[in-house]
Amino acid sequence: MPLIDHRSPRYRSAARRWCRIAALANIAGTALLVLGGCGGGRPTSIGDPLDGTVPIALTDMGQRTYKGFTGGLYSAGNEPPAAHAAAGLEQARLVAPLDVAGNPDPDGAYVLLSIGMSNTTQEFCSQSSALPCESWTFMGLAAADPEVNHTTLAIVNGAAGGQAAETWDSPTDANYDRVRDTRLAPLGLSEQQVQIVWVKVARPQPSTALPASNADAHLLDRNIGNILRAIRVRYPNVRQVFLSSRIYAGYATTTLNPEPYAYESGFAVKWVIEAQIRQSAGFGVDGEAGDLDYPGVAPWSAWGAYLWADGTTARSDGLTWVRTDLQADGTHPAPSGQEKVGAMLLAFFRTSPFTRCWFLSAGGSC
Repeated sequence: MPLIDHRSPRYRSAARRWCRIAALANIAGTALLVLGGCGGGRPTSIGDPLDGTVPIALTDMGQRTYKGFTGGLYSAGNEPPAAHAAAGLEQARLVAPLDVAGNPDPDGAYVLLSIGMSNTTQEFCSQSSALPCESWTFMGLAAADPEVNHTTLAIVNGAAGGQAAETWDSPTDANYDRVRDTRLAPLGLSEQQVQIVWVKVARPQPSTALPASNADAHLLDRNIGNILRAIRVRYPNVRQVFLSSRIYAGYATTTLNPEPYAYESGFAVKWVIEAQIRQSAGFGVDGEAGDLDYPGVAPWSAWGAYLWADGTTARSDGLTWVRTDLQADGTHPAPSGQEKVGAMLLAFFRTSPFTRCWFLSAGGSC
């Protein structure tokens, strides 16, 4: 199948034309399958009366657009299409304990691993020296939850400060050796046991915002595609990858990753996932994210917890980010911010139909 550049003017023109036809014929479902969504995450015509430049949480955008890009976590809204969901459930049911060589073993383990930067490690497992993860972080909250599987599930924090997207986008990157040697091996675990990965990455010092064709969101799209392929190489038994984008950065006092780049990273995550969905439906390899065929080239991927809200303006679910949720630089989460993300991650893994059967000790349907 040919490469598809879903951000090209030709693609946008064809998408708008087909969506108008589909609307008249009431076949929007067919249009969704063919072009990745009428009202999906791809550019629409600039000048749409609902279009604006004010960031709105992707989960709350509805029919509104941002700089010509439509919201929702997926092309049809906040839930994955049926075929992608079915594939994710199949992968969830395949998660099982393995020994260090990757062989089935009821006394073995399966690993949920984090990959990412300073924010990622602070939210997943902030800790002082060699102490256990702080109680308010994801790993701290999970460790104290009696319903979490504490027997065959091993939760490991592979993220580290300063490890931006480009330090994870090749299987030969030093980060993967670091995780193997300093995070997995000391726990008696191996790369062959990693079956679920949470990825939260960003590009440092971004300089170009959407809708520019060379915007950092597009570059991050490519980075994440490379990361997914690297994960498949390093963790041959991986089943699922869950992606999250940045928290709010409107209080940032540095250029490390301020707004609107933190917000726009959500579009990069959305595009990568949609690229895999379209490719699995037979519509070619994405021109930016690259080959994401699963399970051979990349693991099945979907949204994890969506973490962005517009400061003190409450999201529809009540999430806000106040100044005290961030450290002095306005970019890294303070303990209260770490707790917000930790709680959202715990709720996600406890309740998602793609995770609860392997995350909870009592299991459940997947």
